[in-house]
Amino acid sequence: MGNTTRSTKKKTTSQDLFSPPDSAAPLADRMRPRHPEEFVGQEHLLGEGHFLRRIFDSGEVPSLIFWGPPGSGKTTLAYILAEAGDYHFVSFSAVLSGVKDIRGVVDEARDRLGHHGKKTILFVDEIHRFNRAQQDAFLPHIEAGTIILLGATTENPSFEIIAPLLSRSRVIVLNSLESNDIVTILNRAISDPEKGLGRVKLNIDDEILELISHLAGGDARRALNTLEASAHIAPPGEGGEFTITREIVREAYGEKLPLYDKDREEHYNVISAFIKSMRGSDPDAAVYYLARMFEAGEDPLFIARRLVIFAAEDIGNADPHALPLAVAAMQAFDFVGLAEGWIPLAQATTYLASAPKSNASLESYTRARSDVKQEGSLPIPLELRNAPTNLMKGLGYGEEYEYPHNHPGHWVARHYLPEKLRGRIYYRPTDLGEEKNINSRLLNWRRQRSAKDAQEKGKAGKDTRSGKRENRKD
Repeated sequence: MGNTTRSTKKKTTSQDLFSPPDSAAPLADRMRPRHPEEFVGQEHLLGEGHFLRRIFDSGEVPSLIFWGPPGSGKTTLAYILAEAGDYHFVSFSAVLSGVKDIRGVVDEARDRLGHHGKKTILFVDEIHRFNRAQQDAFLPHIEAGTIILLGATTENPSFEIIAPLLSRSRVIVLNSLESNDIVTILNRAISDPEKGLGRVKLNIDDEILELISHLAGGDARRALNTLEASAHIAPPGEGGEFTITREIVREAYGEKLPLYDKDREEHYNVISAFIKSMRGSDPDAAVYYLARMFEAGEDPLFIARRLVIFAAEDIGNADPHALPLAVAAMQAFDFVGLAEGWIPLAQATTYLASAPKSNASLESYTRARSDVKQEGSLPIPLELRNAPTNLMKGLGYGEEYEYPHNHPGHWVARHYLPEKLRGRIYYRPTDLGEEKNINSRLLNWRRQRSAKDAQEKGKAGKDTRSGKRENRKD
């Protein structure tokens, strides 16, 4: 294992996470794993034979971008990998640093590599906060091998990291830790007498550990912070032990808004899950994602607009009540206001998710639009044209039009499409909900049109043959 040094320059991290832990440091820092064997979770990366384990075993670290939610181990993995070889390690936060700091680190890294043959790992926390110009500054130095870049981000690198930097790095995706992983980490902290709380007589049962794990939402740092705060405020018992109860955990934890940023990827993830749950006819999942958005402060009218669009796009005529209900829910929210406006939105969400589904109306427009683009503006049949002037009437505009309401069933067996598109079928109803009845009517009407077409074609053929015989007689 190489000897890893730390830069102590301004805006860089001077704390050595692999030296004996400072008792004044937060519990989450003191319990940070030092080796892959101590790391809990992310088996898809650190398990035997997997990518990061192979890097650690080889000691050859490439440039990497760690992408994952808070508390999933991004910074810890960077420090663990730095121990894999003889590297100089420099760490700073993108919140506090700029291009000038990058140049300083690069200059030192170049000297270090030239004089001592030692490579430099540059760890940049929250790398997504660097703008394009700042990210560009890394490129030539990664290309030249002057630095090895390890970046950490909670944001989707596809949106936040420039393409040239992504092409020179490998993105490592971390997942939120599982509940059992969090419980394992908590138990380690409770039992460790050196780095953890092992010297304190804590009385905490499995149910409370599960509660802390649940509140942490896959964030190990948050779980350890909650445990530490709970231990600090728990009153001592007669035997000197500190019992952590549900009430103490709630007090130590405080209130936390769900992870949701209206300008970032999670916004699109949640609204996507909301719509797909309704489309998949799962009202339970749909109302869950509705609550996620509403409680996180999403604009309720944005949600209401999505309900209106969904009703027309994914339900359509399978349930003609869906669209009026969605519009009513939007109007009801506007009338009721924020305090109780979620009630009509929840009603609309559960109704739409439970309704029969059809995108036939949407598909009908898509097919018709394709013909419009391909065929252009085809001539409208004369009988369908408006005839407001005598000239137009003289040209035959509207002359053969038959008013359907003057016929039995308020229907006439005739065509309305341009001649070139006659017989095209754009709207294809499903056999679900009200569309089953619509489909039955349309099939009946189409059969009658076909029968009339065949009758007229036969009549025309008969007239033609009769004309030919008369011509022969002449």
